[in-house]
Amino acid sequence: MDNKGTAAATMKDVADKAGVSTATVSRALMDPEKVSVLTRQKVEEAAKAVGYSQYASTRYARRHETRTLLTIVPDISDPFFSEVIHGIEETAASRGYLVLIGDCAYQRRQDRGLSDPNVTAQVDGILLLGSDLPFDACKAARRNLPPMVMANEFVPTLEMPTVHIDNLTAAFDAVHYLHELGHQRIACIAGPDTQPLSEYRLQGYVQALRRGGLTVDNHYIVRGDFSYDTGIRGLGMLMSHPTPPTAIFCHSDTIAMGALAQAHNMGLNVPRDLSLMGFDDIIQASYCFPPLSTVAQPRYEIGREATLLLLEQLQGHSVTRSSRLLSSKLVIRDSTAPPNFAFRRL
Repeated sequence: MDNKGTAAATMKDVADKAGVSTATVSRALMDPEKVSVLTRQKVEEAAKAVGYSQYASTRYARRHETRTLLTIVPDISDPFFSEVIHGIEETAASRGYLVLIGDCAYQRRQDRGLSDPNVTAQVDGILLLGSDLPFDACKAARRNLPPMVMANEFVPTLEMPTVHIDNLTAAFDAVHYLHELGHQRIACIAGPDTQPLSEYRLQGYVQALRRGGLTVDNHYIVRGDFSYDTGIRGLGMLMSHPTPPTAIFCHSDTIAMGALAQAHNMGLNVPRDLSLMGFDDIIQASYCFPPLSTVAQPRYEIGREATLLLLEQLQGHSVTRSSRLLSSKLVIRDSTAPPNFAFRRL
C-alpha cells in the first residue's frame, strides 16, 4: 500500500489495509477484548504495515508537544513521595514542562484507568512512582502510550527505564547493624508482597539474619502495607510472641512510627526495651520521639534522575533498557541501641 509520501498513516489507511471498517479498527486498538482474536491480529498487522501508531497520530494531529508530564503516584497521602515529586517538578519546570499528578489509589477506587487515551494523548511522557498500577504497564500494552520511566521500584519484567536504589543491600545493612549492636531476636514488619521492593527488603532481612548465624523465624515476620496501622498491628502481634523481639526492622518509616506509637501505648521504652529501624528517611523520621534510625533514600535525586531519563526519551534518545542505581545510606538516630538483656515481656 502507498504510504502517501511523508504523511502520517491514518486509521482509514489501517482499515483499508485490513479490509475492515474504521470503527472496527478503533475497537481493535482501543478495546481489543471487544473483537475476535483474528480481527485484532489482522488490524495490528495492518497498523504495523502502514506505520500507524494511535499515539503518534494523535500527537501529529496536534502539531505540537503539550510540554506536560504525568506522574502516577501509588498513594498521594504517603509522605515518602513528597520529596520525589519535588525533584520531578523542579527538574521538569527548569526545562519548561508542567507536571500533572495522578493518584493511583483514587483511580483504583473509582475503577478508572490513567492510561485512558483521553488522558495520555494530552501528555508527552509518564513517570511511574511504583509498580502497583491501575492499568497494564507491560511492554505490549505500552505500544500506543507515551514514553514511560519508573522511579523507586525496579521490575525487570516490565523492561522499562528505571531509577532506584538497591533495596536488598540497604535492608541487609540495616539488619546487620542491629545484629552488630548485639540483638539476637530481630523481627520484621514488611510491606505488601505484591510490590517488588518489599520482596527485596525482605530478602535483605533474611540474608542478614543468615549471615549473622541467626534463625529465620516466620513468626517474627508480619506483613501489611506501608501505613501507620501496619506498624501498630505488627508491633502488637510481635510483642505477644512468647519470646518477643528486642529489635524490629520496618519496611518504611510510616510503619516504624506506627510501631513507635504502639510501643509507647504498651509502656515500652524505645530504645531501652526495643530498638526500631525504619526505611526511607522521610522528614517526620527526624522529628518523632525518639528520632528514627533508618535507611535514607535520595528521594529528590530519584525524582530528578527519573525526569531526566524521561526527557532523554522525549528528545529521541533510546534508553529502553537503561537503569540508574542511586546510593542509599544508613542514618543512625536514637531509636536503636544495644539490647537490654534484663527486659522481660510485660
